[in-house]
Amino acid sequence: MKKTKSGSKDGKGGDSPSPRINAKIKESDWRGQTLARIRMLIKEADPEVVEEVKWRKPSNPAGVPVWSHAGIICTGETYKNVVKMTFARGASLPDPSKLFNSSLEGDTRRAIDFHEGDAIDEQALTALIRAAVALNTPPTARPRRTQKRKIPTR
Repeated sequence: MKKTKSGSKDGKGGDSPSPRINAKIKESDWRGQTLARIRMLIKEADPEVVEEVKWRKPSNPAGVPVWSHAGIICTGETYKNVVKMTFARGASLPDPSKLFNSSLEGDTRRAIDFHEGDAIDEQALTALIRAAVALNTPPTARPRRTQKRKIPTR
């Protein structure tokens, strides 16, 4: 796959995920608006994010929007009554604002369900996105301190 300037990956035949996600946003009502807001917050929180569409199948030809940075950060799915933002490693993330309200029983993932009319705590969500990116990104190698070897004097 070839990476575009926007951070998106082109699939077969240059099938960029951005137009697919745009179409998903436009075809929906409040759910599209919520997904668009989440998408914007993700891109603001991590300008290097890679946007993809995965898990396309006959029952869901549009696929699932996925945002990655050194691994999957989160997905954004629209359902009849909810927009679900699932963090791939959410169980390992600090959530002092208690945003996670779904998929709480698993050992790995956590999700936030947004219902029609719900306000998005943008500051807390941005912090959660940045924490997910940090969790995916290995710490930079720290230079080792070399110890001077003491030579015994006689």
